[in-house]
Amino acid sequence: MRLMRIGAPGQERPVVELDGQHYDASGVVADYGLDFWADGPARLAEAARAGTLPVTSVEGERVGAALPRGGALICIGMNYAAHAAESGSAPPERPIIFLKSPATLAGPDDEVTIPRGSTKTDWEVELGVVIGREAANLGPEDDALAHVAGYVLANDLSERTFQIEESGGQWSKGKCCRGFLPLGPWVATADEIDPAGLRLRSWVNGEPRQDSSTADMVFSVADLVRDLSRYMTLEPGDLILTGTPEGVALSGRFPYLGAGDVVELEIDGLGRQRQTYRSGE
Repeated sequence: MRLMRIGAPGQERPVVELDGQHYDASGVVADYGLDFWADGPARLAEAARAGTLPVTSVEGERVGAALPRGGALICIGMNYAAHAAESGSAPPERPIIFLKSPATLAGPDDEVTIPRGSTKTDWEVELGVVIGREAANLGPEDDALAHVAGYVLANDLSERTFQIEESGGQWSKGKCCRGFLPLGPWVATADEIDPAGLRLRSWVNGEPRQDSSTADMVFSVADLVRDLSRYMTLEPGDLILTGTPEGVALSGRFPYLGAGDVVELEIDGLGRQRQTYRSGE
């Protein structure tokens, strides 16, 4: 299944997409919040099989962030060797962890405001992982992917001056501006996606920027879930962003984003995003 949230900000309704048809899920679940993930996907699948979900249209409507606010937004840095190299670093020996704030969540096609005074706003196409079952202290014998409910396309936007030059080592300073996490257009349930070899791409004003595969990740999705579970309890509805491949502005090969720029991003099976950027001044 593909789980979508459709409507104006703060008024999104849950929608299921199956075989190209959209169905209203609001009669079964209120939203895809923290209380949804325990049994909500199974209830929706049962309703879909029974044919009890009413058909709905989403044409002309805004696509909201694929997840509502509520869960942790956990991010992994430099998880592609080539991206680490373009950033001037060796691949990490252990996953690098930072966080984003709830105000970063935005729809996949929402307009993005560049922070006031920013000259280094950067794009990052990433695979997002939605937790469906609590994961704590997983060992090598545990099936880490059994704790994953689904996957989603994300843009982990960054302000590099805040992240690097003004951070004091705290990357989250450059990651938490409002709207800095366009998410969606949908969460694909885990049974539909093999995270091991997905193609990720991004474009700026129609020109290619990133083109890679999750096969190049330093730490796989299973590695990340297992590692994170040692340091925190991963709960249903939490989101893990698994890192971005090479091809960002931080490399020095491309200009940073400015007013009027258009960023597009895509991952196999997880849809496409398109954002226009405007100045915050």
